[in-house]
Amino acid sequence: MHSNGHIHDNGTGFEPILLMLLMLVIVIYIAAVIISNRRYKKWPLYRTYFWILGTVCAASAIIGPIANRAHMDFTAHMVGHLLLGMIAPILLVLAAPITLALRTLDVQSARRLSKVLKSWPLRFLSNPITASALNIGGLWILYTTGLYGVMHHDALLHALVHFHVFLAGYLFTASMIYMDPAPHRFSFMFRAIVFTISLAGHDILSKYIFAHPPSGVTKVQAENGGMLMFYAGDAIDVALICILCYQWFKATRPKGSLAL
Repeated sequence: MHSNGHIHDNGTGFEPILLMLLMLVIVIYIAAVIISNRRYKKWPLYRTYFWILGTVCAASAIIGPIANRAHMDFTAHMVGHLLLGMIAPILLVLAAPITLALRTLDVQSARRLSKVLKSWPLRFLSNPITASALNIGGLWILYTTGLYGVMHHDALLHALVHFHVFLAGYLFTASMIYMDPAPHRFSFMFRAIVFTISLAGHDILSKYIFAHPPSGVTKVQAENGGMLMFYAGDAIDVALICILCYQWFKATRPKGSLAL
């Protein structure tokens, strides 16, 4: 286990800046909603709630008691992983930020954003296979190499790992459930197959952690963290499965037979 000396390795100097950035993210979204509502029909209120809640989940994983505790408690670290890499991405994807941006931006800026969405780097990153590899592959590297131990001694590396966990989680979620415009769409069957494989990869990793503690983690902490990753991770994935199946159901129903 890491000593208490590592609790503030990220430096409390980062925390006010991060807090301001996260608050700014919420303010920008709400401002975009206000602008959008003046031009088009009302933006669904639940999407704003999702955005705020998702931002709060991400924030709680990198700032505050859970984040501080995570430096010496692997179970707290795993709670942070679930908040940052799984729960926050689902909520933020459900908030449909790209759609809101396209409604809010001027025509020229919206066209530029559309061009970026259609670009080959986005096409590559939004491929479910690439997104799954970045998401699950990144976690395998983090927990089966010395990276987990090293990141607690390097503030920049710690920040980069957390950024990757969040971004990969968001990309993976966005590649599975299309809430925003997705120029490079894949079939429901293809996404379901990739999702099943990635779910298996996540579950196998949680069992591996249970049996083989990451560097600097005690056996008891690894067992607790591994169980949390397995059961809580599956519970969160069930929500994603339900959304994917609902979208699949809606897409395959004959038009006019489903009143929503």
